[in-house]
Amino acid sequence: MKFNFLKKKKKYRIPAVLLLLLLLPTLRLGFFAGNPAGSGKTIEMITISPGMTPGKIAAELHRRKLVSSTRLFTLYARLRGLDARLKAGTYQFNDGMSPGEILGKLATGDVYRCLFAVPEGYSTFQIAEMLEAKGFFSKKSFLKQCRDKKMLHDLNIPGLSVEGYLYPGSYNVVPGMSEKDLIEQMVEKFHEVYSVRFADRAKEHPFDQVKVLTMASMIEKEAIDPSERPLIAAVFHNRLKMGMRLQSDPTAVYGVRAFAGNVSKQDIMRKSSYNTYRIKGLPPGPIGNPSSAAIEAVLNPAPADYLYFVAKKNGNHHFSTTLEEHNQAVNRYLKSSSKSAPPTSGKTAGYANDYPSITGRR
Repeated sequence: MKFNFLKKKKKYRIPAVLLLLLLLPTLRLGFFAGNPAGSGKTIEMITISPGMTPGKIAAELHRRKLVSSTRLFTLYARLRGLDARLKAGTYQFNDGMSPGEILGKLATGDVYRCLFAVPEGYSTFQIAEMLEAKGFFSKKSFLKQCRDKKMLHDLNIPGLSVEGYLYPGSYNVVPGMSEKDLIEQMVEKFHEVYSVRFADRAKEHPFDQVKVLTMASMIEKEAIDPSERPLIAAVFHNRLKMGMRLQSDPTAVYGVRAFAGNVSKQDIMRKSSYNTYRIKGLPPGPIGNPSSAAIEAVLNPAPADYLYFVAKKNGNHHFSTTLEEHNQAVNRYLKSSSKSAPPTSGKTAGYANDYPSITGRR
């Protein structure tokens, strides 16, 4: 009986060992999938090329010390049914991410993006400065692309630059993106917005698209208070109808420096095809990239007879219909504060934010 008992006991021990042997790989894979390879201090940017096999992806992750095993990551992706769904692109991983988290990003195409915001009214020069400051592109290379003739033709943009067509807003800049890619993204957004909101009404307006954008860019530079855009638009429209020069300060410094609210006598006398102190009518093209609200103001100006405006101490404007009233406003708002500096609210890439004119020369 003792021999039989031992024999029976041995029969029950064999399946338990087999079960353990079967469970070990599963347990190991589960532990691997849920545990990171490091502490999170190692951050790596990895570019997955189109057609790259799961095995090569796993090998690259292992080489960068983001996963502890090439074989286990490949097996894990296969068992999850995701090995054929890993998407190309540039990703940012750290060794504090579990293989499961890494696999999830690869399967959903959660590529690395960096948000870049284009402020309303900023010129191509200011945008180029911002891009260089953030380390995306050099100012020189971006501005060169802004004037590329082939690209302008492909994007259906008249003139010598994309100025005015870079729609203000937020954009994702991903590694490998070129200046052309970003410009095309901004221009496509502009065309999308303009075609939906303004194209039909613009056909009934005496201005073509370039002139609409040109005036809108001037309004954007002049108005610090958004509610004043239609009033400033009315002033410009009225002056054009009467054959008066627009005498807009931002046009006097375009291409030289960012408009910061003050211009000098030298600025006003500068020979430039954009300087509305010296030329009649509108400049040959936009001096910045206007918002939808500024474009709306051009197409729907306030019903007012104003011909002049001057900045008050609070940044808003005093609007006048006669030169006499305007001169009185200049004396009231400017001469008493001529020694004070124009207001500022921070800098972006070396530029102060744009402010309305404080010279009173309109």
